[in-house]
Amino acid sequence: MKALITGIEGFTGRYMADELYHAGYEVIGLSRQLHKMKSANVSAIYVCDLCDSVSLTRIVQEIQPDIVVHLAAISFVPHGDTAEIYRVNLIGSRNLLDAVSQTCISVKAVLIASSASIYGNATGGLLDESTSPDPCNDYAVSKLAMEYAAKLYEDRLPIIITRPFNYTGVGHAVQFLLPKIISHVQRGASVIELGNLEVTRDFSDVRVVVQYYRRLIESTRSGNLRGEVFNICTGRAYTLAQILATITEISGHCFEIKINPALERVNEVKVLIGNPSKLLAHVGSVTDISLSDTLRWMLNTIAE
Repeated sequence: MKALITGIEGFTGRYMADELYHAGYEVIGLSRQLHKMKSANVSAIYVCDLCDSVSLTRIVQEIQPDIVVHLAAISFVPHGDTAEIYRVNLIGSRNLLDAVSQTCISVKAVLIASSASIYGNATGGLLDESTSPDPCNDYAVSKLAMEYAAKLYEDRLPIIITRPFNYTGVGHAVQFLLPKIISHVQRGASVIELGNLEVTRDFSDVRVVVQYYRRLIESTRSGNLRGEVFNICTGRAYTLAQILATITEISGHCFEIKINPALERVNEVKVLIGNPSKLLAHVGSVTDISLSDTLRWMLNTIAE
C-alpha cells in the first residue's frame, strides 16, 4: 500500500511517516520545501505548493497513492499573514482533493486533519463531534471551511475528517506553548513570561495521535468510516498552572513566572476538552501515554 503524506516534514508528518512505514506502507511525502535530509522510512519527497494546482495534480497522478494523509497547513494560530492561512488551509486542501479525485481511481482512504479549534469557546463539559462549531479566530475558520470543502468530495472520495485537540512531543516548534516552556527549562532560564495560567486544555502525545490516524485509515479502507468526523483527544484536561507544576516536579528546575497580558490571545479559547467516545467505539484504544511521560520525554531530549 502506497501512502502519500502532505506536510511530511512538519511535526506530525514525521511521526506519521514512521507510524505508516512500520505498519508496512510505502511512504511518499509532499512538502512545500525541503528542510531536512529524507528519512530512511520515506521512499520519496516531492516539493510542491498545494496552491499550484497544475503541479500538484501532475505529482498525485504520478504517485497514484492508495491512501492520502493531509497534514499540511498553517497551524500556528497567531500567524501574521491571514491571507496565507486561508490560501493554504482552504484553497490548498481543495486543490489536493480535486487532484486526488481526478487522478486516483483506486484510492482507499483520505484522512483530512482539521482541528478542535473549530469548536471555539464552548465550555459545556466534554465536546463531542455533534457540538456546534463556533470558531473564534482565522485559523479555526479556515479549518472549518476546509471541512465544508471536503464534503463536496465525499461522493467521490473515501474521506474521513479528524479534529485533534492539543498535542505535543519532541520536535514540536518552540513557538507553541509547551515546547516553549520545555526550552526555557532546558536552558536553565530563571524567568518565563506567560499569559493566562488558567487556560484548560486536553493534551495528547503526538505518538498517540498518529496511532489513531493509522487505525482510522485502516477502518476507512474497509469501508466502515467513510464521511465520518472524529475527535482525537483523551477526555482529560489540565490548566497551564498544573502543567507548570508537573514540569517543575519532573525537572527539579524552579523558575519565576511573570504574567504578561500581551501574551494572552485575542479570542482565546478558555476551555477545550474532547470526548473520545466515538473514536474509541470505532477503532479501540491505542498505547496510552500520560502527559507527565510526554513532558519527561521532551525534557530529556535535546532539541536539534
